Amino acid sequence: MPVCIGLMSGTSLDGVDGVLAAFDDATLRPGRVYAHAHIAMPAALAQELLALNHRGDDELHRAALAANALMQLYAELVARLLDAAGLAAGDVLALGAHGQTVRHRPLAFDGVGYSLQLVNGALLAERSGITTVCDFRSADLAAGGQGAPLVPAFHAACFAQPGLDVAVLNLGGIANLTLLPAGGAVSGFDVGPANLLMDLWSLRCSGRPYDADGALAASGQVLPGLLAELLAEPFFALAPPRSTGRDLFDAAWLDARLQRTGCAAAAAADVMATLAELTAASVAEALRAHLPAARRLRVCGGGAFNGHLLARLRQRLPGIDLDTTAAAGIAPDQVEALAFAWLAACRMQGRSASLAAVTGARAARVLGAVYAAPRAPS
Repeated sequence: MPVCIGLMSGTSLDGVDGVLAAFDDATLRPGRVYAHAHIAMPAALAQELLALNHRGDDELHRAALAANALMQLYAELVARLLDAAGLAAGDVLALGAHGQTVRHRPLAFDGVGYSLQLVNGALLAERSGITTVCDFRSADLAAGGQGAPLVPAFHAACFAQPGLDVAVLNLGGIANLTLLPAGGAVSGFDVGPANLLMDLWSLRCSGRPYDADGALAASGQVLPGLLAELLAEPFFALAPPRSTGRDLFDAAWLDARLQRTGCAAAAAADVMATLAELTAASVAEALRAHLPAARRLRVCGGGAFNGHLLARLRQRLPGIDLDTTAAAGIAPDQVEALAFAWLAACRMQGRSASLAAVTGARAARVLGAVYAAPRAPS
């Protein structure tokens, strides 16, 4: 069974998650998870990565150094995973490293656009001693796709159930849905903001990086005018394929709507309650529109630990069995990192791992660039 590592740092900028797991030789379905680890993002690096989402002075130089610093963090996490599993670098076929997305503009400008992840595959292979697969989006973009979301094919391998319409909801910085109909093709798309705006608001009003268990949101009241203004964003009305990120949903986007609705001075708890409701409302509407027969929703990502948000989703989705992916055997904070381990395994076997119906590409493509592990001198 091939053993691979997956590394993921998402738009929430809270840290890096890693998983070391084995996959079935024939099907590449995930088998044993040997280890899972998390390293918090250093505050200075998080601030620099956030700043690089926007134009600024000397950004090419700064981006290159930020990528190197992130690879050092990745390499530390790899060492922790190997130590926890009692394995050596030579026991691992490959590692899949997503890198940090700082710009995502697919199809824009010249019809191809770009999705930019800060990553240095050669440096990570050198530091870890493991063949490194990264740059997972470019092949799909070159084929006319959006390069995102990447994980629906993995979700299908793990969570599809015969005879049942199932959906998988990842609540990272951005919320994205994978739709697994009982009798149709897999599809998926970005819904809109999840933790991204809630974390931003928590940091601004309390100095805490996130609203633990949704406690602040639960203590507030939804502001109907602000919620309506947030939901009026044209992105929510776009038909899939669609993807998004901080290029649209950032502090300036939120501040403009707070000003427009007269809510700039509203109670912090009320704004947080409204941001949580934005995620719940947009997810519920997207699921009803695109998989109305869904009877099961499995939730992963950091937002799976936000009790208030899950309660709001259950309220808006009556009749649906809603639980985290732990109910299907995979811890919700391991799913995305495990997906990149799977993507690395697919690349090493030359298997396509994209879904053209999800990204809008002309056809499925083999994803990822490979940087071989350094060889010992002969």
